[in-house]
Amino acid sequence: ILQIEESRTEVNLIVRTIVTVGNYDNVIDWEFKASGSIKPSIALSGILEIKGTNIKHKDEIKEDLHGKLVSANSIGIYHDHFYIYYLDFDIDGTQNSFEKTSLKTVRIKDGSSKRKSYWTTETQTAKTESDAKITIGLAPAELVVVNPNIKTAVGNEVGYRLIPAIPAHPLLTEDDYPQIRGAFTNYNVWVTAYNRTEKWAGGLYVDRSRGDDTLAVWTKQNREIVNKDIVMWHVVGIHHVPAQEDFPIMPLLSTSFELRPTNFFERNPVLKTLSPRDVAWPGCSN
Repeated sequence: ILQIEESRTEVNLIVRTIVTVGNYDNVIDWEFKASGSIKPSIALSGILEIKGTNIKHKDEIKEDLHGKLVSANSIGIYHDHFYIYYLDFDIDGTQNSFEKTSLKTVRIKDGSSKRKSYWTTETQTAKTESDAKITIGLAPAELVVVNPNIKTAVGNEVGYRLIPAIPAHPLLTEDDYPQIRGAFTNYNVWVTAYNRTEKWAGGLYVDRSRGDDTLAVWTKQNREIVNKDIVMWHVVGIHHVPAQEDFPIMPLLSTSFELRPTNFFERNPVLKTLSPRDVAWPGCSN
């Protein structure tokens, strides 16, 4: 039996910045892989927002504390972390489209097979901004930005797929003023027509916004996004229920997603990298 074994060493480039906002440090990474994938991630550390209390033990709690007792006389407040990524792909040019491919179960009813079912795909191209408002749930789907004008040798449109972060949805009512300001969290994915003035999804200063210059307002124009210069916005979030391990300073808590090439290359680009070679080091024994 002829056995051929070959592998590649994964060497990634990570671009990192750390931003301190209030009482939290935000470690923001962009990881670039030889496969063409890009993995953005964000990790949180810092000091919890603490509310003082006379309570020293859980058994003393008689009402909703709006948080967890993390130490004697210290309540860690329930809160959210929401971030939005502005993704201006320009895949092989500025004329792009957004496709949602749903995975669907099909029943076999004509007796043509002993199997009872199979699954297939159904692709829809979002025509307007309203079509591209996505709430990520349990139904499997692939979200891809493509260039319909550029195709591979076998005829597939070149594109990049969003493998989303674990979805986080807002827990406030839509008419609550913090949610009006942060209405960009109403959906996990948005796609808009490019406009250089539309940059801050929650307004220039989200904590002082009236909610009248946000992503949710811009998309009411319901502009066409087929074969246009478009921008994808991906919302990632964490609902933080504090625990004792988070006090007095919390270890890293992270979330991430991936942008994965989908028919962007003719074949696996990793194969172009060199395979590992045996190296003889002087003075070292096998």
